[in-house]
Amino acid sequence: MIVYVDDLSQTKPRNLGGFFTGWKNPPSKEKLLEILRNSDYVVLAVDNETGNVIGFINALSDKVLYAYIPMLEVLPAHQGQGIGTKLVNLMLEKLKNFYAVDLCCDEEIESFYQHFDFHKVSGMIKRNYKNLK
Repeated sequence: MIVYVDDLSQTKPRNLGGFFTGWKNPPSKEKLLEILRNSDYVVLAVDNETGNVIGFINALSDKVLYAYIPMLEVLPAHQGQGIGTKLVNLMLEKLKNFYAVDLCCDEEIESFYQHFDFHKVSGMIKRNYKNLK
């Protein structure tokens, strides 16, 4: 059974394997846990039997007007089951009083986010891949 939680107290690096499929230089399990712990908001999809995280979403915020969702990940074996949709809905509920909720995504998944009333805009990014270690 999958449970959705916003508490990281039971999450250990060993519970965070298999994410970032296709990334050239993915963060380690330890780095991922650090990312989640330092996020302003987080929701995890957890396998209740194993304690392993099968999906997560996080957000950073000024806690006044703006929030940014940098990551939504669901393990490949669990994709297509509505877990990502549930995670986005739970996060948007947490962020419902903010003026702006922003995210960046690859073109191939823009239609997924359009279902949640996100709109396409142009932007700029900078990546320092060597800093992921």
